[in-house]
Parts: sequence; structure tokens; C-alpha cells
Amino acid sequence: MCDHHHMQAALGLARRGLGQCWPNPSVGCVIVRDGVVVGRSFTAPGGRPHAETRALAMAGDAARGATAYVTLEPCSHHGRTPPCADALIKAGVARVVVAICDPDPRVSGRGIARLRDAGIEVVEGLMADEAAALNEGFICRVTRRRPMITLKLATTLDGRIATSTGESQWITAPESRREAHALRGRHDAVMVGIGTALADDPDLTCRIAGYKSVPMVRIVADSHLRLSLTSRLVATAGAAPVWLLAREDAAAERAEALTRPGVSVISLPDSPTGVDLAAALQQLAARGLTRVLVEGGAGLAASLLQHDLVDHLAWFHAPGVIGGDGLPAAQGFGVTQLAAMRRFERVATSALGPDMLSHFRRSPASS
Repeated sequence: MCDHHHMQAALGLARRGLGQCWPNPSVGCVIVRDGVVVGRSFTAPGGRPHAETRALAMAGDAARGATAYVTLEPCSHHGRTPPCADALIKAGVARVVVAICDPDPRVSGRGIARLRDAGIEVVEGLMADEAAALNEGFICRVTRRRPMITLKLATTLDGRIATSTGESQWITAPESRREAHALRGRHDAVMVGIGTALADDPDLTCRIAGYKSVPMVRIVADSHLRLSLTSRLVATAGAAPVWLLAREDAAAERAEALTRPGVSVISLPDSPTGVDLAAALQQLAARGLTRVLVEGGAGLAASLLQHDLVDHLAWFHAPGVIGGDGLPAAQGFGVTQLAAMRRFERVATSALGPDMLSHFRRSPASS
């Protein structure tokens, strides 16, 4: 029971780092000696120091003979920081409880083996499902070579995101919009299509004071580099990263004009729908992203759904109806039989003022 309690605390700490520590996973660590918590921390913003290192620094000499609860296997390889497994050994901990193994082939069991070789008792698998869900973005990046994708939709009850004239501000209530910013804060990056970028001229930032210390990566699927040089995104590229996903044949002079103020242009293979999204997500993973929030528009949503690249849906429903002449949340993507539609399972529902927010995850049958 005590083990469960302390691992639950470690998972709670790890959640605080979501969206802050890419390309590293967000890990929580709690160190307990004689029933007293002597050290606790999570992965620092930017990915280092790691959770174990920070918790051991807090514990000091009290770590000797203690139990460390870690949500992910301690690393065993030398990167920019020494291995956490070695730090735990040096500190003299007697026991380590690990939720899940690290899927990174540089670790993948080696950290646990190193601890056991040093005579430390290791317990594996405590609250493994919860830890795997928390680290889904990191696991997806390592095993699927792409970030975890959350598609956020804010619609009327009949699934419309705007009127036929394009008016969309605001379909949802202030409570929903605040939660949408919190959702941004728990992701590494936010992504929109060029249609949304041109129509709304968004900032794509997390505007909750103190919520996110690491700048949001702003991504636009912009096959022909149509983003305006006077847009808010370009104007703020020096303060927070802006990445454009473009076709290889996009105009070189346009790319040069956009990169001058600090925008990054990622060239991708051509696709009938604009850019090759599967290749785009591989590029984003290669740059370290683990969790990407996609906010539209309807064309980008349809492309991701068509190619089965959506892992989670965050669907905000406003209690209103626009009708069939309104703009749909997702454009058509060729589904002619029910067996071919993308399926999700609801995992949570909450009220936000007059609105409802439903969280869905990919149906296991679709994985």
C-alpha cells in the first residue's frame, strides 16, 4: 500500500513536467526513508537535470538506505548528464521501485540491470498502465518514430466549427478557451493548417500566466509557404519557435524570406493533399517532439484522420446548432462504409461552464 501511495505521488510529479521537457520523458521520483519522504522532484524544464538527480540532491545523505520510486527506468547511458542509475548507486539507495522500463534502446533494461548488479533491490511494474499513459508521447516517439497526436476540436453540437461565412469566434465559452490553453501547456507543440493561420493570424501560445516555462513550438502545415511575412507567428519567431511544413518544391526565395526572421522551414515529400503528413511527423520526432496538439482546420484534421495518425481527441462541444451550411470539423476523407470510419473510445467527460469537454483515445481495434 505504501509503495502504491509513493508511486502515485511520483506520477503526480511527472505530470507537472508534461510539455516542458522534450525530447526527454517527464519522469517523477520520490525518495523515502523510514516512511518519510526525503526527496521528490520531476524532470526539469528543458529535459535536464533528470528527476532522480534533483530528488537525490534534495535528499542528500538521507538517500542512503532509502527507497526510490521512479515512474520510468533510470537511464544508464552517458548523454549530457551522467546516468541516473549510477547516481542512485552512488547515493546508496537500498531499493528502487520502477513503474515501466524505458523503451529507448540505449536503456531498455540496462538501467535496472545496473542497479541489480550493484546489489540494489528493484521492483518493476508498479502502476505500469498509468505510467505508460503518462509517457505515451515519449514512447510513441521512440517506438513509432512520431509524436503522440492530440486533435482538438471546438464545435457546435452538430460538429460545426464556423458559419458559412467563416465566423467562429467564439463558439465555445471562456471556460473552454482557458482549458484549451491548459491543453496547449501539456503539449510540446501546437499545429494548425495554413488556412487557419491565414484566417485567424493566431499567436498559438499558452496564455495562462506561469503555466508553461518552455516556449511553445508553433507549427503550420504550409505546403507552398503562404504564411504572411507580417503575421504574428513570423513576428514572434525569435521568442518562440515557428516551424513550417512545406513541400520540397516550395519557392526557395519564399523560404529564404521566412527564415530570415527566425522561422524554420522543414522540406517534405510532395503529396496530393499538400505535404506528406507521415513524413512530417517523423521529422517532428527527429527534432525531439513527443506531444503535438493539432487545432485545425478541417483539412488538416481530415488528413490526419484519413492516415490514422490521431491518438487522442479533445472535443469541446458548445450547446448550439449552426446547421448543414456551417463548416464541418473535418472535411470529407473518403469514408464510404462504416467499417472504414475512424473509431475512438471516450475516457473522460467534464463540464466547462455551458460547454462539455470529452476526451477520446484511439480505439484498440484501430491500433
